[in-house]
Amino acid sequence: MIAQIGQKAPNLSVSKWVQGMPTNFDQEKDRIVLVEVFQVNCPGCFLYGIPEAINIYNKYRSDGVTVLGVATAFEDFDKNTLENLDLLSKTGTVIGETKKALAQYGKLANGDKMPYKIPFPLGMDVLVKETGAPSKEKMTDFIKSQIPDFDAQPDDYKNQIFARVESYFKSKEYSAETFEKYSLRGTPSSILVDRKGILRDVSFGQTGQLESMIEDLIKE
Repeated sequence: MIAQIGQKAPNLSVSKWVQGMPTNFDQEKDRIVLVEVFQVNCPGCFLYGIPEAINIYNKYRSDGVTVLGVATAFEDFDKNTLENLDLLSKTGTVIGETKKALAQYGKLANGDKMPYKIPFPLGMDVLVKETGAPSKEKMTDFIKSQIPDFDAQPDDYKNQIFARVESYFKSKEYSAETFEKYSLRGTPSSILVDRKGILRDVSFGQTGQLESMIEDLIKE
């Protein structure tokens, strides 16, 4: 099931919660839920995305807002692992490009530790080993999530897009279920669900709108 704005949010696919109590959208009834989706090997996630989520957690948790973190992987599968997420949650240790970037900006603590503690639950996306060619249905769902009017496009254009998407899927070692279910374009990304479990927003990168959207949902 591909998530759609304005519809019931499908539950997150999580292989393991490494921090906090296991939960999901259907267990957070009458609460607004913000999910920060990141990769362990993602400098922007640790410089911008996660600090923004921590700020929202600290400001709005007493106003009925739940914040969750889900680590995913759509690249660098040797670094964006459950093991490195577990290490991060237990010791604060960062790796790879994240470590380099935090060091460059003078934000490392004790050599290889992030300078803050993530206070909300952290889980790992479900990664499935890719085998064989992607189905036409899977490619069509992916394309329509990015190009809503795809059916109205010329046949030559559609064939080109199918070829590019097929090549993209064949190049991937794994599929990440939450990442694909919510048609995410990269990390950091955020998923925002209202008190009724309806998906209200999916954003990639920093839009500057997240906090105001949450304030609006609190008032509803």
